Amino acid sequence: MSIKADNLVWKIGSKTIIDGVSFVAEPGKMLGLLGPNGSGKTSLLRLLAGLKKPTSGRITLDGKNIAQIGRRSMAQRVAFIEQHATTNASLKVIDVVKLGRFPHRSMFSGWTSADDTAVTYALERTEMTAKRNDRWQSLSGGEKQRTHLARALAQSPQELILDEPTNHLDIHHQINLMRLVSTLPITSIIALHDLNHAAMFCDGLIVMQSGKIVASGPSEKVITQALLRDVFSVDARVESSPYHSKPHIHFVR
Repeated sequence: MSIKADNLVWKIGSKTIIDGVSFVAEPGKMLGLLGPNGSGKTSLLRLLAGLKKPTSGRITLDGKNIAQIGRRSMAQRVAFIEQHATTNASLKVIDVVKLGRFPHRSMFSGWTSADDTAVTYALERTEMTAKRNDRWQSLSGGEKQRTHLARALAQSPQELILDEPTNHLDIHHQINLMRLVSTLPITSIIALHDLNHAAMFCDGLIVMQSGKIVASGPSEKVITQALLRDVFSVDARVESSPYHSKPHIHFVR
């Protein structure tokens, strides 16, 4: 196993935000996290990334409790792209991406050819090579999002956690990002609002509502007309796509 959550509970005061969540993210697979606004997706991702500590329950990486893993070791292994990530506006794109190499370098080590290779690979995979010397403040919202993904890839993670990474992207880069993440040889957990993208690209899905998991499994099992009505409050028809055989949702106008 790669990432495992065991009966996670997280509270703010007396309010329960995450309520008894358990699941396993399989190695090398892409797990989609779905749910309406306020369902607990972002809070769960922050727990998985080690940015918050659960009130009870535990999270393990290959069987080891992340509470026992040092911050540097976590950063060498797990990359997290937050929904509203920010960066110092004075930096160039290449400088932002290079930040991903910091967990792998000691205080006195110089920049290495391995660092260069990782950064070059990350820029190429995110189609940001031509923008490498552009200033952060000159980028569009989508270009900033792709730069953050490049920084995460430069980190050379074994696990990648993404919170709404397709926000601000045009349709070309939405599809390219989903295709890229789905083909990476790492474990990824990705929170999404686009249910059709989730069905098309993810190996498995988890649906949350009010801090609990209400459905999980392959998209063919999870995405149903009843779930769309009960969890997302929409009327829609679910059919198998003739292009990729995954569920495709036709929303009622």
